[in-house]
Amino acid sequence: MIALYKKEISVFFSSIIGYLIIGLFLFINSLILWHDISDINILDNAYANMDSLFSIAPLIFLVFIPAVSMRVFAEEFNTGTIETLMTKPITAFNIVFAKYLAVLSLILISIIPTIIYVVSIYFLGEIIGNLDLASIVGSYIGLILLSSIFSAISVYASSLSSNQIVAFILAIIICSFFYFGLDLLSQVPLLLSVDLIIQKIGILFHYNMLSKGLIKLSDFVYFISISLLFIKLTEGVIKSRNSK
Repeated sequence: MIALYKKEISVFFSSIIGYLIIGLFLFINSLILWHDISDINILDNAYANMDSLFSIAPLIFLVFIPAVSMRVFAEEFNTGTIETLMTKPITAFNIVFAKYLAVLSLILISIIPTIIYVVSIYFLGEIIGNLDLASIVGSYIGLILLSSIFSAISVYASSLSSNQIVAFILAIIICSFFYFGLDLLSQVPLLLSVDLIIQKIGILFHYNMLSKGLIKLSDFVYFISISLLFIKLTEGVIKSRNSK
C-alpha cells in the first residue's frame, strides 16, 4: 500500500500539471484574500481574522479536489492497468485507501502554505497578536476534514468512469450536493419539519460549526464516517468493474 501511495504522489509531481494545479489554487486564494479586486479581501476587512479564507476555500475545493482526483481510477480503467493492479498482493480496500491518502496528502500540501496568511495578519493588526487563534485552528481542522470528504467523493467519482472529464464533472456534482444541496433541500416547505435532520446530513452544517471554533466529537465522527462510506463505495465499484 505504501508503494502505491508513493507512486501516486510521484505521478502527480512528475509533470508540470501537478505544480500548476497547486500553484493556481494558491494564486486564486491570494488574489481573493489580498487584492482589492475582491470584495472580501483581508486588507479591507475591519477585523483581523481569516474568515475570508475559510468561506472561499470550500468553493475552490469543489473544483480543485476533483481536478486532482479525476485521474486516479479513470486513467487505470482507460489504460487497463487496473487489472494488473488487482492481481498484486494488495486488497481492493488498500488500493482505494492508498489512492485516497495520496490525494488527501496533496491537498494538505496545498493548504500548508496558507499558514503564511495567519502570520501576516498576526503582525498586520493594529495590535500585534490580536487574533483569535483558537477559532483559526478550529477552522483549519474543519478545512482538513472537508478535504477528507471531498477527496473520498472525488476518488469515488473517478472509479465510475474511464473518462477523466466525466469523473471530474461527477465529482463536482456529488460534492456540491453534499455541501450545498442538502442544506438547500432542508429549506423546501414540505420538509421543514425535518429540516435540521437534513442539514445535519449535509457537510455545510458541520463545517460551519468547526469554522466557529466549536470542535465537537460528533462533527469528527460525521466527517470520518462519510469519508469511509465513499471509500467503501469505491472499493465496491472497482471490484464490480474488474469482475466483468
